Amino acid sequence: MERRLPGRQGRLLFAYLAATRVRPANRDELLAAVWPERPPSAADAALSALLSKLRQVAGASALDGRGAVQLRLPPGAWIDLEAAREALHRAESALTRGDWHEAYGAGRVPQHVAVRGFLSGEDAPWIEAERRHVEAAYLRALEVVATASLRLGGAELATAERAASALVVRAPYREGGHRLLMEILEARGDVPEALRCYERLRILLREELGTAPGEEVKALHRRLIRA
Repeated sequence: MERRLPGRQGRLLFAYLAATRVRPANRDELLAAVWPERPPSAADAALSALLSKLRQVAGASALDGRGAVQLRLPPGAWIDLEAAREALHRAESALTRGDWHEAYGAGRVPQHVAVRGFLSGEDAPWIEAERRHVEAAYLRALEVVATASLRLGGAELATAERAASALVVRAPYREGGHRLLMEILEARGDVPEALRCYERLRILLREELGTAPGEEVKALHRRLIRA
C-alpha cells in the first residue's frame, strides 16, 4: 500500500492519521503534520486534494469525516506501533507475574518494531514526539527481554547479555541496564567483569553527573565483592 500513497505528503498524512486513529484529527492538525514549517498557498485546498487521493487508495470508508478526519481500518488491521505498545504491556505484566517465557516472547515484539525507528528522514514536532515514545518503548523492551532471559538462564544468558549491553549503550545513565549486565555476568560466573561494569558506571556517573550509583546497584556490588 505504501507505494500507492500520493507522494511524501501522502505518506506523512497517512502516518499521522494512523498514529492518532483513536480520535478525529482536525484540519489544522493535519496541515501542521504534513507541512510543519511552511504550508503551501491555498493550504486547505491542497489538504483536501491529498485526503481525496488517500481515500482513493485506502477506500472511502477508511477516512471518516470532513472537518475532522479519523482513520478507520477494518477489523484485524495491524499497525506496528500499536502492536508494539500492546505487546510491551503484556510483557511487563508477565514480568510482574514471574512468567518469564511470556515476558520474553511478548518483549521481543516491541524490541523488533521499535529498533526500526519512525519515519526516517522526516522532521516535524509530532514525528519527534513519536520517536521519543518509540525510543522509550525500545528501552523498556530491552529491559524486559534482558530480565526474562536472565531468569530463564542457560542458553538464554547470551540473549540477556545482548539486550542488557544494548540498553547500556543506548541509555548509559539508566542504571537498570548496568545492574542487569552485572547480574548476567555474575550468572555466567564472570564476577571480575561484573565488578568492572560497576566501576565503569561509577566513574561515568561521577564525571558526567556528579552522582553515585543508587543503593540497589551498590548492594549488588557488595554482594559481588563478597563472592
